[in-house]
Amino acid sequence: MQPYIIITPVRDEVRYIELTIASVCAQTLLPSLWVIVDDGSTDGTGEVLDTHSAKHHWLKIIHRPDRGRRASGGGVIEAFYDGYAAIDDADWEFIVKLDGDLSFPPDYFEQCLARFVEEPRLGIGGGMVCFDDHGEQREESVGDPPFHVRGATKIYRRACWDQIGPLVRAPGWDTIDEVKANMYGWSTRTFRDLKVLQHKATGAIDGSWGNSFKNGRANYVAGYHPLYMIGKCVRRALRKPLSLEAIALFAGFWSGYLKKAPRIDDAAAVRYLRQQQVRRLMLRPSIYG
Repeated sequence: MQPYIIITPVRDEVRYIELTIASVCAQTLLPSLWVIVDDGSTDGTGEVLDTHSAKHHWLKIIHRPDRGRRASGGGVIEAFYDGYAAIDDADWEFIVKLDGDLSFPPDYFEQCLARFVEEPRLGIGGGMVCFDDHGEQREESVGDPPFHVRGATKIYRRACWDQIGPLVRAPGWDTIDEVKANMYGWSTRTFRDLKVLQHKATGAIDGSWGNSFKNGRANYVAGYHPLYMIGKCVRRALRKPLSLEAIALFAGFWSGYLKKAPRIDDAAAVRYLRQQQVRRLMLRPSIYG
């Protein structure tokens, strides 16, 4: 099996990081290198990481200074690239962006990489992110488009990684990378039968409104077609139980226009994404299914 490396940006994950460390250490196929970037934690996460790094030669810890706040979207990618800079000459064919609040079975990475071996044009993949519902694992990503892989656990084939270029340091990075990969002829998908348990709900720190607003802004940054975005918000509004999620999503998207916020500087990727969204609206085949 070809070698892989993991980069994990964390901030204030003392409650969960040892669960992730235990899961990685138990893998039937260990990474050639695991870089954990402590992004200015103040809750003791850094001390826990230093204790574990002394036990494993393939585990490397980087400590960043505390910026005094979380930086949604862009902050995690900045921390990721601090870890990427520490790879040096490590041997790898796959690179994993992994969150620090996850648990998964011992054969998780062995099974994931087997999918890549079976599908030579699979560029980005990852397991199905789930949450615990009274002892039962339920999918968190219900409703995600088929090409999407949650940012909590993304595996990139090196050839695809080199072609799509650096990850965007802004909200929406985990959609833009997939759009570009598909534009270049790679496939991207979630392995729905490989479960990953997330111990902290996505967006829990921002709250329901804040998380939806952030996602709307991320859609703006990624270059979503306004008509497609309207349709997306309408679909969300019709979900039961009814909530303010659709309003927050709409507000986040249009706030980008009002504030004249920057978008991704890749006209080809935006054009491709909008073409796919228009095809979806017209019920024609697209990356959305």
